Amino acid sequence: MKLTTKLSLTALALSVTSLAQAAETTFINCTSRSPSGFSPALVMDGISYNASSQQIYNRLVEFKRGSTEIEPGLAENWEISDDGLTYTFHLRKGVKFHSNKEFTPSREFNADDVVFSFQRQLDKNHPYHKVSNGTYPYFNAMKFPSLLKSVEKVDDHTVKITLNQQDATFLASLGMDFISIYSAEYADKMLAAGKPETIDSQPIGTGPFVFAGYQVDQAIRYLANKDYWKGKAPIDRLIFSITPDASARYAKLQTGACDMMDFPNASDLAAMKEDKKIQLMSQEGLNVAYVALNVEKKPLDNVKVRQALNYATDKQTIIQAVYQGAGIPAKNPLPPTIWGYNDKIEDYPFDLEKAKQLLTEAGYPDGFEIELWVQPVVRNSNPNPRRMSEILQADWAKIGVKAKLVTYEWGDYIKRTKAGELGAGTYGWSGDNGDPDNFLSPLLGCSNIGNSNYARWCNQDYQGLLDKAIGLSDKNERAKLYEQAQVIVKEQAPWVTIAHSVTYTPLSLRVRDYKQSPFGYSSFYGVRVE
Repeated sequence: MKLTTKLSLTALALSVTSLAQAAETTFINCTSRSPSGFSPALVMDGISYNASSQQIYNRLVEFKRGSTEIEPGLAENWEISDDGLTYTFHLRKGVKFHSNKEFTPSREFNADDVVFSFQRQLDKNHPYHKVSNGTYPYFNAMKFPSLLKSVEKVDDHTVKITLNQQDATFLASLGMDFISIYSAEYADKMLAAGKPETIDSQPIGTGPFVFAGYQVDQAIRYLANKDYWKGKAPIDRLIFSITPDASARYAKLQTGACDMMDFPNASDLAAMKEDKKIQLMSQEGLNVAYVALNVEKKPLDNVKVRQALNYATDKQTIIQAVYQGAGIPAKNPLPPTIWGYNDKIEDYPFDLEKAKQLLTEAGYPDGFEIELWVQPVVRNSNPNPRRMSEILQADWAKIGVKAKLVTYEWGDYIKRTKAGELGAGTYGWSGDNGDPDNFLSPLLGCSNIGNSNYARWCNQDYQGLLDKAIGLSDKNERAKLYEQAQVIVKEQAPWVTIAHSVTYTPLSLRVRDYKQSPFGYSSFYGVRVE
């Protein structure tokens, strides 16, 4: 009798354990490609931010889910000095860092971690500055090296940041992924162990999910952070299933092998809207797709040539063939969803005769040959770079411009672009803080030549407007200056602006409370599955 009772109790225990395991939830995100890295300070693309900063890390301030509005993050509150140059942040107490096989924290998050995360990128003599071949692309694109005067620890829970000049975008910029907060203690331990690059490949943060492993080009795994300061995520396990083919991602979504997919084929959207097996979310994207024209290379150094290529681009055909209803023609580098957009600007119409006239005036009556680089990856701003490039090639041929399509692997593509090797090339950008400067300065500012200003265009009148605007606190006054800046861009034509896309997110029917980010990122904290 005692044996039977013991067996019954054992069976009951096993049953309870099975029920508990069954109650655990797993969310599978089918993503289009592998991240370029897991260290948000080192990368500058949404796929990598989704795999790192959006899940693993926090920042001093953060954006409310589905919004461009900032809210307290690792800083509970802050004060700004009357002259707008000093920001004093009061840090949240009781925040714990993750652990892994290499590291178990002995203390909670404090000011040392904030100072480390800034100084690594700011101080060229910092012991971590050159680790993992660090170049800090977004930190530099946002001009933080010249903006930041000092980042100081006042006490364990207070940090003072002093600027060299006023910057109306600074608070919003602190919510961006590149300035995520790392563990200084983890960094110190790995440096002492002689393997400092570990902090970039085996990430540890304070965020809602703990990095649990990466199978190259197959899957990334995460576990819910049970000690997360906002409370444990409803999802217990998060998996990024790397599935390059969009049709395969859709098939997996339909069969329940995925709960979400990114970058659906534009040609599948009509079917998705009628598909009862999925739910399709959409919103106007905070993005732009464009062709950068390298103004340092002949004949693109001639403004009439650049204008001619604008006139020779049939955007309506591109919108129909490439976006298939999921985009609108772009006439400015800013999307119309952001304040400061200049709607009074008239776009270049599709006018082949005008294009030929301009080429003749520029000294190229018979056209010329050029390389047109094809972006090798799908991004929020461009669902099919190859098809877009083929249409551009055909359009430009009508005015005698023979474009040879060239592409490279993504990392090499960006490296060569930054080195100025391109003639013309397809690119895209999604905003990261909801401010116009986040488009106009990184993409076309003089100081970002060699970084994210792929056209290598520098116009002092344009730059002067940006410099003046960023020092003002009045939003209306800033907007007027940005409107003037867009006029200069249109006239000087360093780009052919192509489109602003609508962002679509297909989800399985069991997903609840997912919110689309206006920045095109995917954060899974707060998402539930039934």
